Amino acid sequence: MVAAHATAKYVRTSAQKAGLVMDLIRGRDVNLALATLKFARKSVAHDIEKVLRSAIANAQLKEGFGGDVERLYVSACYADQGPSLKRVRPAPMGRAFRIVKRTAHLTVRVTERPVKIAAVGEPAEGARPKRAAAGSGRKPAAPKAGGRSSSPKAGAKKAGV
Repeated sequence: MVAAHATAKYVRTSAQKAGLVMDLIRGRDVNLALATLKFARKSVAHDIEKVLRSAIANAQLKEGFGGDVERLYVSACYADQGPSLKRVRPAPMGRAFRIVKRTAHLTVRVTERPVKIAAVGEPAEGARPKRAAAGSGRKPAAPKAGGRSSSPKAGAKKAGV
């Protein structure tokens, strides 16, 4: 089981905004995560996609990797707060307002799912046991007695005609 990670530092977004997109891909297979990031309507999704592709490449280069990218999944992803750039904006009457331009460190960790090998003769996981054919033990539904409707209005219409 191979694990690899990649980090992008000083990305010009807030950690809170990046965390919203990270929540979308956490725990998913890498191909599904890439598709999710491609169609996410957040600008930080492009940066996270680059980090995810780098983590996949790092996993492929690790010794002991099985060679199948389909078995990789996003085991952890998080956005840490980086240093903030402080800027000053002129305000009325000689005052100044502070502008904080935030940065974030984006980290994505991918891990290879273990291969499940079933013993010969045992049913595969997820396979259901065979059911009995015709005699499943259920009784057929009994027909309703009288064949009349149970609502009082239906009976009143018939009697009035």
